[in-house]
Amino acid sequence: MTELEKLAAGDWYNFLDEAVAARKARAAQLCQEFNAIPATEPERQTAKAREILGSAGAHLSMQATFNCDNGQNIHVGDYFLSNYNLTILDIAPVTIGTHVMIGPNVDIYTVNHPMTPQGRRDYLAQAKPVTIGNDVWIGGKATITPGVTIGNNVVIAAGAVVTKDVPDNVLIGGVPARVLKSLTTD
Repeated sequence: MTELEKLAAGDWYNFLDEAVAARKARAAQLCQEFNAIPATEPERQTAKAREILGSAGAHLSMQATFNCDNGQNIHVGDYFLSNYNLTILDIAPVTIGTHVMIGPNVDIYTVNHPMTPQGRRDYLAQAKPVTIGNDVWIGGKATITPGVTIGNNVVIAAGAVVTKDVPDNVLIGGVPARVLKSLTTD
């Protein structure tokens, strides 16, 4: 198997592989171009964001700075809004529903590294997809870790570190994040 095939299969892969690195270099270039567009030119920002992302619905609003590892693995629904300094390490797919708002300085990761020194010396990584439902608000400085699924109508408190799946209709917060209360659907 190639390193890209291992990556796609969810197996350990070498992240310094030429084909893997080429994806990241392309994404870095596009993000640099996006981040250089003045905030006074939202139409240009939106056009560049659509070039970066794998797919995006109607009413896309993204603020600089934005950084990602691939871009083509990010799929957002209608009425997506992200604030400043969003990082999505989308080695694996990141699927985001409709009416999602992301606060400033949020990180979403799909990639992890080995717990052993040798595995890290071998430059190994493993990718697991992240899924975020509809009507989700992610507060500033929150972190979403690899393999997490977040349900619908979820509020993630500022600074939360989400390490496990989140059910529908809850407020979560803390490190690691836990359910703080149930939410209504009104």
